[in-house]
Amino acid sequence: MELLKNLINVHAPSGEEFRMKEFLLNYIFAHKHRWKVMPQVVYGPEFQDVVIMIFGKPRTAILAHIDTIGFTVRYANQLVPIGGPEAKWGFELTGEDSKGPIDCKLVPQEGRLFHDFPREIDRGTSLVFKSNFRRTEEYVQSPYLDNRLGVYNALKVAEKLEDGVIAFTTYEEHGGGSVPFVLSYLEGRFQIRNVLVSDITWVSEGVQPGKGVTISLRDRNIPRKVFLDKLLHLAAKSGISYQLEVEGDGSSDGREIQMSPFPVDWCFIGAPEELVHSPDERVNLKDIDAMIDMYNYLMKNL
Repeated sequence: MELLKNLINVHAPSGEEFRMKEFLLNYIFAHKHRWKVMPQVVYGPEFQDVVIMIFGKPRTAILAHIDTIGFTVRYANQLVPIGGPEAKWGFELTGEDSKGPIDCKLVPQEGRLFHDFPREIDRGTSLVFKSNFRRTEEYVQSPYLDNRLGVYNALKVAEKLEDGVIAFTTYEEHGGGSVPFVLSYLEGRFQIRNVLVSDITWVSEGVQPGKGVTISLRDRNIPRKVFLDKLLHLAAKSGISYQLEVEGDGSSDGREIQMSPFPVDWCFIGAPEELVHSPDERVNLKDIDAMIDMYNYLMKNL
C-alpha cells in the first residue's frame, strides 16, 4: 500500500488541490503504459486542478475527490476549519508558510480553534493533520483515508479498465464546485449516464467493518431507484461482499450530480471507516479489497 501512503502525504486541502494534481499526473504518466488500456489524459487551465482519464468507449464514469479537510490560519493564532474536521486538543498539525515548515498542535478554547506554534504564521496558510500511517493485519489507519482511499481505488481500477472515465474532482470537502463542469465536458463528448462516486463512508449501527464495501441507497440525496436496482442486481451477481447503507445526512459529489441539468444516474460506493475526519481514520483491509473488486466488476458490466 505504498501508493496509498504516498497519496496521504500530499498536502492538498480544499482550495490547494494543485499538489495532488501534480502527483496524479506524474503517477499516471509513469504507469499508464503498463495498464490494460492506455488512457487519454485530460487536464489544463480550463479544468483547474481536475484530472480526467478516458479509456476506450466510456459508458460509466468514476468520480473521486482529491481534496481533504484541514484548517486555515486566521489572526492571533486562530484557525478556521476547512470542511468539517474533528477538532480535539493536541491533534498534530503540519504545513508551511513563507518562513518555513510548521509543526504544531491544535488548541480548542472557548468555542474557537487555535494553534500553539511559537511564532506568527502567515495569514491564509493551510494546516492539515500530520501524517501517521499505520497498518496491521486487519486495518489501515491514518488521517485522510477520506478520500485518499477513493483516489487509490480509482487508480487501482485504472490498471484493468477497458471502457470508462475516471475523473479526479476538487472542493468536495468544502462545498463542491468542479463536478458541474466535469459533467458538462462528459455530456458533450460521451453522453455518459452512469456515475459511481468513489468516496469513503462511515461505520454505523447498520454498516460494520470487515463486512464488505458499502453501497449507499441514499444520504442527504436520493439516487434514482431504477438505477440502484440495476446496480444492486449486478452487485448480487458479482459474488463480492457488500453492505447497504441508508442515511439521512452526509453528502458527496453525488449531490452535485443530482443538482446538475444532465440526466445522469449516480451511486456512492465506498469502504466504511471509523473515526471519521480525525487523524485516526480506520478502514478494514477486506473492505478496501471489496471496494476495488466491486468497481472493477461494475465498470465492466454496467
